Amino acid sequence: MPIVDQGVMVQPSDAVKRRSRVWNGMIAESVQATKRARLDFHYSGPRHLLAAYERGPRKLAFVPAGHAYREWHEPCAAMRVVYVYVDPAAMPASPPLAPRMAFEDAALADTALKLGRLIDDTDFDDDHYLEALGTVLTHELVRLTATSRSEALAKGGLAAWQQRAVTVYIEEHLAEPISLCTLARLVGLSPYHFCRAFKQSVGLPPHRYHSNRRIERAKHLLAQPTASVTDIGRIVGYGETSSFTTAFHKATGITPTAYRRTLTSSETAP
Repeated sequence: MPIVDQGVMVQPSDAVKRRSRVWNGMIAESVQATKRARLDFHYSGPRHLLAAYERGPRKLAFVPAGHAYREWHEPCAAMRVVYVYVDPAAMPASPPLAPRMAFEDAALADTALKLGRLIDDTDFDDDHYLEALGTVLTHELVRLTATSRSEALAKGGLAAWQQRAVTVYIEEHLAEPISLCTLARLVGLSPYHFCRAFKQSVGLPPHRYHSNRRIERAKHLLAQPTASVTDIGRIVGYGETSSFTTAFHKATGITPTAYRRTLTSSETAP
């Protein structure tokens, strides 16, 4: 069970070490992987959740109270994530906060990760400083919401973070069926408004963009002679070779086998 009541569930629970601190309206928790194993994370609770990842490009995720959050990691090195739980009543007045996944914000990341370092410091005992950092963090969240709304209004399409979150999600789930509702929930929009905004920003409807990315991945794999056309079709999400061939031909005008031959002939040409 998580240390934090109604906090993020992590499975297997014995593969992580968890520490937390509680103060007025906020909880910060440091979760560190102790084993090289797949870790599944799930959250759906009454508090807002901010997740800050220490390694890599310092990605962030924000889940408003009442929304569900799931993800998994299979760390090949030491991994730590800092979770900050915020009581909605402790937030400054602001418009409703929207979910945001896989986004970057240096100021917000610095504050969240600083909280994580203080939690792991067993000698630290200054709740007033924690409260000050917590206040900064809540105002950063409100600032982020205002910024994303102004970006979306200026463009008439998706804000930069929304477009990045959706395209990253599609890339990571390329072989899977992805519903419009799933993508819309990622960025806090209705399916109707999301579809219009995505097309305005990217130039294609979401389903066509997904299909195009599958074909582009297939082209890359076809350049590798060791994989069969059937296997490549399965890798990019087509259960039948015939459906893969049809989709590839519709997008490129030639079959996957013919496309591979063009690559081979161009390599052998003098």
